[in-house]
This record gives sequence, C-alpha cells and structure tokens, in this order.
Amino acid sequence: MRVLIIVENLPVPFDRRVWSEATTLAHAGYEVSVICPKGKGATASFEIIDGVHIFRHPLPVEARGAPGYLLEYGAALFWEFVLSLRVLFGRGFDVIQACNPPDLLFIIGAFYKFVLGKKFVFDHHDINPELYEAKFGKRGLLWRVVVQLERWTFALADISIATNESYRAIAIERGRMKPGRVFVVRSGPTLSRVCARPPDDGWKNGRKYLVAYVGVIGCQEGLDLLLHSVAYIRNSHRRTDVQFVIVGIGPELEPIKRLAGKLLLEGLVTFTGRVDDDTLFTILSTADVCVNPDRPNAMNDRSTMNKIMEYMAIGKPIVQYDLREGRHSAGEASLYARNTDPDDFARKILELLADAPRRKSMGEFGRRRVLGELSWQHEAPKLLEAYASLRGARECEPLPN
Repeated sequence: MRVLIIVENLPVPFDRRVWSEATTLAHAGYEVSVICPKGKGATASFEIIDGVHIFRHPLPVEARGAPGYLLEYGAALFWEFVLSLRVLFGRGFDVIQACNPPDLLFIIGAFYKFVLGKKFVFDHHDINPELYEAKFGKRGLLWRVVVQLERWTFALADISIATNESYRAIAIERGRMKPGRVFVVRSGPTLSRVCARPPDDGWKNGRKYLVAYVGVIGCQEGLDLLLHSVAYIRNSHRRTDVQFVIVGIGPELEPIKRLAGKLLLEGLVTFTGRVDDDTLFTILSTADVCVNPDRPNAMNDRSTMNKIMEYMAIGKPIVQYDLREGRHSAGEASLYARNTDPDDFARKILELLADAPRRKSMGEFGRRRVLGELSWQHEAPKLLEAYASLRGARECEPLPN
C-alpha cells in the first residue's frame, strides 16, 4: 500500500508524531511520501530520509488575522495539491493521511477519494473549534465555519486516528463516526531519540537550579503565566538561584520576550528558539524541574501534550495546571497547580526544588510509565492496526450540509 501524508503545521522530520508515523509505516513495508512546509533546518524541496520521500513547499509567515490565515491556508492548499499531483504521477499513492490543523485538507482528500477512489485517513492532531476559541476568546461566524470544516473532514474519513480517548469521543459524538472506525494512537516518544544526555551546568547561568520549558510559544501555551510565576519567585521569595530556560518558537515569542523585559526578568530567563535534539535533551537532562503552563481551556484540557511525554521520558518531575489529559498522562510524575494561579504554580516549583528525593521519585515514576505503556513502541502496532483496517473500510457517506 502506498501512503501520502500531508501536514501543514510543521516541517518533517521536526513534526515528531508525523515522523514516527511515516517511519513506522515505511519500516512495515508501506511506500510513504510526505508533503509538508519548509522551515528552519528543513529547506530542501525534496529529500529522502529513512526511506520516506519528503516533498516540501514554501509557506508564508504564520498567520495573524483573517487576511493572514486566508493567505497562509490558500498558499498551502495550492502547493499541497500541486505536490500531490507530482506524487500521484511519480510514486503514486493509495491512501491520503491528512494531519490537521487546519481542517481544510479534506478538500484535497475529497478530490482523490471521489475522482480516483483513494482512501482518506484523518490524523486528528488538534480539536480546531476549541483551538479557535483558545486563540480568539470567542465564537461567531468563523467559529461556525471551523465546526463545519471539522464535520466534513470526519464525514469524508474512512478511518480517524485520535491522539487520546478525549479526541476519540469527539470523533464519535461530534464527528458521528462509528466507533470501529476510530483508532487511538497516542503521540508517544521514540526512546531512541528522546533519551538523557550528560547535563551541562552552563545552562544554569551560574545558578543552583534549572527549570525548563519546551514547546510552542503561543497564546494558549500560557508562557505569560509562567513569566509571572518567575517574577513571584524572585519578588515574593527573594530567590535568584533559579534559572529558567524556554525552548521553542511560535507567534507569541516576541511578545513574551517583551513581557520578560517589562517584568525585569532578563538574566533569569533564557530564550533559545528552536534547537537541535542534542541541545534540547541536554537542557532537559540538566533541568531539576520541567514545566507545562498551558492555559486551562477546552482545547488544552482534552489534548495530550508532547512535552509532557518528553519530560517523563527523560525522567523529570513536572509542574503543570490541573488539566484532564495532562493529569491522565503524567499521574504521579507531576504536581498540579490551581488553574491560572501563577503564584501557586511558582510555589509548586519551589516545593520540588526543596525536595531532591521527591524529584527523583517523581521522575522515576514518569520514566517507568513511558517505558511500560506510553512510548511510541507501544503505539506503532496501533497505527499498523488502523491501516490494516482500511482494507475493509466501506465508502463514506455523502458530505452533510
């Protein structure tokens, strides 16, 4: 079976879930092609890595406002369709796997499904109606459009792949998919990649402790809350022995840097931008505590965060706000602060920094949980099971109004 995966959110191989899926399928004998955007460290228009053929297209700077989204998504759809034709007349494909966001890739999937009889797989990364509310704080006409796009995507899909049970419930209840056509494949870390490195105390900037964050820097990730926690540690507890490192990029990076300056946190907070794996896992290996300040909302409450899995794989204790899927993933590997209370979040950090045996015990619990049930080696068979089911998948219903 030949598979074409389309992802717009991140370039491959930096989108770790998509890369794990692509290489798993390739190693199982599938012919795998991927269409994705170009990005830092992934600028080649075409290359082959681990047997996966990667086709990359240009993409405008991440959108802000309706005109920006129209430009970004319109350009992406154009290039994705052009490159899909290149794959079709080159390697060919039998299945399209669309990885959201956005929920527009069904347009390409519908063309190939109805005209050429290809199968369509929806790899459900984000719940976009909730993501819209998290970004813009409201509903309205555009929110209703997003809901309709999600409905059409589910209706077209031969099968849907959910990242957790919360997403599976959405596919069944809101997407009206039959339970047998929805498969849970969690975004577990690949342990050959996510592993400890020798610590480098240089990241502590001469201080005793290091607290690390890795992930997207957007409005829903709560980096503003984290900075207020840093300010509380310095101002209310007179602590300057804790260094914070924030790893990642995103649309809110510059505003967050400005907030750090306004709060007079220069020197206490290091912003690295995007880094390579060795640097990333060296930072996490050096950290005493890792944090996930995701802002409590419907999107984050139902989503499994890759950073939590990576923290656990490295064996680090975690502090996060008390969200459903975050607690389900981390369990006893994490402390849970009162939602949107940066002072309580800070106190939880200090509580762990004061108790090295507890940090060690929590880190070991998380590591065991990843090794025993959450790593990608436990999820890969579920992905292959989902693909095996395509041979018996029936044609989808007509798209609803």
